[in-house]
Amino acid sequence: MQDFSAAFLLAFQLVWQLDSTLVEIVGLSLHVSLSALVLACLFGLPAGAVLAIFPIPFRGTIIVMVNALMGLPPVVVGLLVYLALSRAGPLGWLALLYSPTAMIIAQTLLITPIIAALSRQVLADLHEEYDELLRSMNVPAYKAIGTLIWDGRFSLSTVALAGFGRAIAEVGAVMIVGGNIDHLTRVMTTAIALETSKGELALALALGLILVTLAMLINGLVSVLNQVGARYANA
Repeated sequence: MQDFSAAFLLAFQLVWQLDSTLVEIVGLSLHVSLSALVLACLFGLPAGAVLAIFPIPFRGTIIVMVNALMGLPPVVVGLLVYLALSRAGPLGWLALLYSPTAMIIAQTLLITPIIAALSRQVLADLHEEYDELLRSMNVPAYKAIGTLIWDGRFSLSTVALAGFGRAIAEVGAVMIVGGNIDHLTRVMTTAIALETSKGELALALALGLILVTLAMLINGLVSVLNQVGARYANA
């Protein structure tokens, strides 16, 4: 019990004093996850809009596949990225394996289906509501997409936060393609796993506290955005 108490005390001290190792790991985690989120939104939001609005061939089948990819195991994503970026892989010449870039690629592939599937549902509901009005005004498809995205911005922000929450808490894929290299590819989740296995609980607990705090902040932002969106819709 005394050891655990000391570990918790030291963990709070590391957070309070902004320990350099702690700051480095948290900074890299945010860089990787935010970069992956931006890329996932760039790919996922347009894909969701196309699936929601355009009557493309096999749309139902594609929607089922995208929804299924939301549950894609992270280790499978990591393995596929590893095979692609390894020296024998098709992208081995880029020499990206065991780098933050490889981790960003893995997280992007992991959360893009989440962004696409959730945004499709949001935009499909809005399109059903506004379809007759937009057609009566002869609004072109690309402008209709912009209108729906703007009107659903609060819900889409919630979708983005869900993707970020998934990315920041991911461990399997980034461990495989990043290697958990100190001062290079060590992020919060992989550092927690390593420090716990070593019995160094203070740093693991400090990182865990920050990760839980981030999760609470994300949930709080989601709640606030939902309330603002509801008030906006009823205005």
